[in-house]
Amino acid sequence: MPNRLMLAPLTNTQSHPDGRCSQEEHDWLVMRAVGGFGSTMTAAAHVQAVGQGFPGQIGIFSDDHLEGLTKLAADINAAGSVSIAQLHHAGNRAPAALVGTTPVCPSEDPESGARALTGDEVEAAVESFVAAAVRAEQAGFHGVELHGAHGYLICEFLSPELNRRDDRWGGSLENRSRFLLEILAEIRRRCGEEFIVGVRLSPERFGMRLDEITELATELMAGELIEFLDLSLWDCFKTPIDRPGEEKLLIEHFTELPRGDVRLGVAGKLRTPAETRRAIELGADIALLGRVAIIHHDYPRLIEADPDFVPVQQPVPRDHLAREGVSPRFVDYLAASFKGFVAD
Repeated sequence: MPNRLMLAPLTNTQSHPDGRCSQEEHDWLVMRAVGGFGSTMTAAAHVQAVGQGFPGQIGIFSDDHLEGLTKLAADINAAGSVSIAQLHHAGNRAPAALVGTTPVCPSEDPESGARALTGDEVEAAVESFVAAAVRAEQAGFHGVELHGAHGYLICEFLSPELNRRDDRWGGSLENRSRFLLEILAEIRRRCGEEFIVGVRLSPERFGMRLDEITELATELMAGELIEFLDLSLWDCFKTPIDRPGEEKLLIEHFTELPRGDVRLGVAGKLRTPAETRRAIELGADIALLGRVAIIHHDYPRLIEADPDFVPVQQPVPRDHLAREGVSPRFVDYLAASFKGFVAD
């Protein structure tokens, strides 16, 4: 990476219904690469048709997606940015009306209506993630990130609340981590030595427990399965939810861990240059930027030119977003999903 700034994986609902990358999705991502982001990551790309989480989601579960993915990777790479495809399965968060069948989960989940995966289906899901990584490498991406956060399938396996299995995939943290670790081991076996592999984790919400995620993070950073760990913290400068009165910041629970050659990235309300610098000063290697990267496609160049640059305030006018390469469909999604982000 030419700098420590990475475009966070951002849902945008811009791609075609069959998962093929649209011109709008291509252009919005490449614009960020050209704008100077050291690494440009795709939105969550689903590895199975049943794993789709939202309309207009980019797919990576079929060779039919290769044409668009190959052009996308080539153009990000040509801009000098490290290209990363995020691999995703929505699990119980896949809308039944969208995927056309009952969503799946490690265990039956009455709240979402999801059914439990069979043992054979768990093995098939592992293979789907691995096949997607192989496909990403074939398309020319420098690497992949496994989406293990935000209550999606990998996160569901890690959750003692959603994973109540009594086989090798459930029970102890070791067993609940097996799904993720087997995917990683097989990607490492089947992809090239230079292929980058990362994991996104969230240490809170969705049944995640801080002590378990720090233990898993320690294991991941001590091994040889990943090059980077991406922590979705919601707010990089908050204290842990489950430890009231503690002054130690959530980010510090991870920056203090030994990491060897693994790079540690953090995401969560990093907007101003000062906030981005603070995350790095606290020990993170990489700052993952979301909303401010939507508002300013060339944020890295802007803060390089002016360390005290002030980003455009929210709500953001639609015409400004259009100039930043955000398509009308993406703007409508932002307006509907994030109150106060888009000006009426």
